[in-house]
Amino acid sequence: MDKRNESLGTDFILLGLLPGMKHINLLVSAILLIYTVALTANSILILLIWVDSHLHTPMYFLLSQLALMDLTLISIVVPKMGTDFFLGRRNISQVACGIQIFFFLTLGISECILITLMSYDRYVAICNPLRYSLIMSHRVCLQMAFISWAGGTLTSMVHTAYALHFPICGSREIAHFLCEVMAILKLVCEDISAYEKAVVMTSIIVLLIPLSFILSSYALIFRAVLHMNSPEVRNKALATCSSHLIVVSLYFGPAMVVYMRSRSYHSPKLDQVLFMLGGILTPMMNPLIYSLRNKEVVGALKRLLRCFLTSK
Repeated sequence: MDKRNESLGTDFILLGLLPGMKHINLLVSAILLIYTVALTANSILILLIWVDSHLHTPMYFLLSQLALMDLTLISIVVPKMGTDFFLGRRNISQVACGIQIFFFLTLGISECILITLMSYDRYVAICNPLRYSLIMSHRVCLQMAFISWAGGTLTSMVHTAYALHFPICGSREIAHFLCEVMAILKLVCEDISAYEKAVVMTSIIVLLIPLSFILSSYALIFRAVLHMNSPEVRNKALATCSSHLIVVSLYFGPAMVVYMRSRSYHSPKLDQVLFMLGGILTPMMNPLIYSLRNKEVVGALKRLLRCFLTSK
């Protein structure tokens, strides 16, 4: 009994999704529906890219990695949140909290790196099409995927370990529905201004520099597209690039608001809304944006369904 009490004393208390909100049951039900759609859509997209030879290209390989990241990201947030809500649980152990922080940061940073590399892929495809297959070889694609996963993992490992080593004074209540670095730092009782500066510097490296690279790439892409003679090729290039830019805004917008503000300017409700947008809604939107606006993905889905129906 003493060990259990000691364990509970080191646990964090998650206050849950928007405490005090009316009709919270409807919001949780909507989130579970979004999770189901995201799980299904990303799984189908990964399957299509894997089985359809028409989608065995660098762009779709990178897209499959993004879908895998989205699938994992939403799965480390929603099941835990839903289970806690329906069972009335609020506590989370320090180890489980650290694991959730680590995976959330890993996937978020990895996605930012991957999206940046995807913009380079589009730049080469449109601005240097004759050398595309040479530059974007299978080996280069694997290296891009490795850089994305490794960059996210290493950065997350440092921040998770450092954020959790600070002493917690008084209440261990986290005003959030998941363990998150900025929410944990609000409980710390010592001066962490130096670490906050490190978080801002990391955000500049992970968010602002890649975003600048992405916007520069697309400025060159749109200049090249405007000089294309074929309306069909121009429209296809614009459709692909506009889908990518929508995804860029969905990722980078909420992340910049959350991680590039001082701790004193953080609002628990605003942070939760931003995390729902970036960590729950975006993983559902990505496969829909890429599939509904992409004739090749729609065609691959039709071929898979036709093959499935004719085999019966």
